[in-house]
Amino acid sequence: MVKRGKVTMSDVAQLAGVSPMTVSNVINNRVRVSDDARERVLAAIRESGYQVNAAARNLRSGRSGVIGLAVPQVDNTFFGMMAALVIEEAERHGYHVAIEQTGAIAKGEAAAIAQSRRLQLDGLILSAVDIDSLVPMLSPGYPIVLLGEQDPAGRFDHITVPNEAGTAAATEHLIDRGCERIAVVTGGDLDRLTMMTRRYNGYRAVLEDRGLGPDPRLRFILDSLSWEGSRETGRRIAESDLGVDGVVACSDTVAMGVVRGLRDRGVNVPGDMRVIGFDNVPESAVFIPSLSTVNPDHRWKAAKAVDLIISRIADPAIPPRQYTPPFEIIQRESTA
Repeated sequence: MVKRGKVTMSDVAQLAGVSPMTVSNVINNRVRVSDDARERVLAAIRESGYQVNAAARNLRSGRSGVIGLAVPQVDNTFFGMMAALVIEEAERHGYHVAIEQTGAIAKGEAAAIAQSRRLQLDGLILSAVDIDSLVPMLSPGYPIVLLGEQDPAGRFDHITVPNEAGTAAATEHLIDRGCERIAVVTGGDLDRLTMMTRRYNGYRAVLEDRGLGPDPRLRFILDSLSWEGSRETGRRIAESDLGVDGVVACSDTVAMGVVRGLRDRGVNVPGDMRVIGFDNVPESAVFIPSLSTVNPDHRWKAAKAVDLIISRIADPAIPPRQYTPPFEIIQRESTA
């Protein structure tokens, strides 16, 4: 075990089973390193607590040592969690993170891109909802990594979310727990290819495969993505007289609001109805009842996003890369 606080590049090399030069190449992205070697070096950096000498590196490179992170809402539980993980991973590489809030609108996202360039940040990690409108602002060579919805043309480095597969697994989980009348709580606009659309498609595909035939009356549209909007949706489900015995919610925050609304109307979770969310935000484990959820590997996402942006900064000519994190279903009290 390497002692924290006194970790050298040679210590990292020994832990990863590579040469100190390979560690240096990974940290500074000077030459191509195999994926296997890169992953071992990054894992050794995380395990050992090695800290990059950012000041010396930035002086040599002429860069700021700061990357941007633009998210829809900084006070949203999910994006707050992701920001903390990105900051932690960036620090391991000797980078600081500047955070911008976009409001989940194209205007806000455009402003975040403009601000990152005006401040001469080394690159930008962007959780975007309107990719196509932003393309004219993204000049070739500007380092950017997208989080969230897919970039259909494969134009940028991108980490997507297992939306269809994750929601399909959540729906299967409820079916396997005996649910037959499964409602889905989602947004209203399914005409565009968004996170809501993809998660609804995963839900619908499983019902069709299992011969349960999706009932359009079991699709409950949120008035708003707020706590109160989700709570009101839970009340509507309880009052619907549709025999609902399971609910797939589009996020953990929505799921927790739905549970509160169900309880307002005397519906017990999981006794009368089972509920599952998506995201595995920290609150889902301590909520009462604790919330079953789809758990994408958020630390994996943050580490991959930082790795992508740093390599893009070092070599703007790298072809665009796209990744999807692994996920698992975490069963807790809400589907017990």
